[in-house]
Amino acid sequence: NAVNRMFSQQIEGVNFIVCNTDAQALANSEIPNRVQLGPHLTQGLGAGANPEIGRQATEESLEEIKRILEVNTKMAFITAGMGGGTGTGGAPIIAKICKDLGILTVGIVTTPFAYEGRKRQLQAEEGIKMLKSYVDTLLVISNDKLRHQFGNLKMREAFDKADNVLATAAKCITDVINSTGQINVDFADV
Repeated sequence: NAVNRMFSQQIEGVNFIVCNTDAQALANSEIPNRVQLGPHLTQGLGAGANPEIGRQATEESLEEIKRILEVNTKMAFITAGMGGGTGTGGAPIIAKICKDLGILTVGIVTTPFAYEGRKRQLQAEEGIKMLKSYVDTLLVISNDKLRHQFGNLKMREAFDKADNVLATAAKCITDVINSTGQINVDFADV
């Protein structure tokens, strides 16, 4: 959802790829570059909130992801909701591919709401720990803090706010790189 929101903002100089184990979510995405993670393993049904399935599914699709990233990619943003299966298990694998290819990588992830349960919180912590070892920069956005800041939102509204924060963070970083000012910052400075 965050990637779809970024795509709709038409961020200049950015190519988007959406990766998911859930075939239906991919079909509903407007992003033309789509990778179904683990089509044989998950049969397009998602990772069932199991990070190990997310990891295995991403490894199944490793070569396809690598092929896409090898073509002229200088910087990658990896966005994920941590705590479930696909993002938690898959994001570190994709980040490792980027690191191995020498791609500057920024992780922008959210942590689960407290009401999603302790198991999901622990899975998120473990996924973030793994992701941290492969990215150059990691922004972790607490869904609980967002909810506190914006008041008592309905669940869908809260997730929309989180997606918007992820998209805004990525847009701000790319705007700094793509714009010219009194002090010019380009990709080599990042």
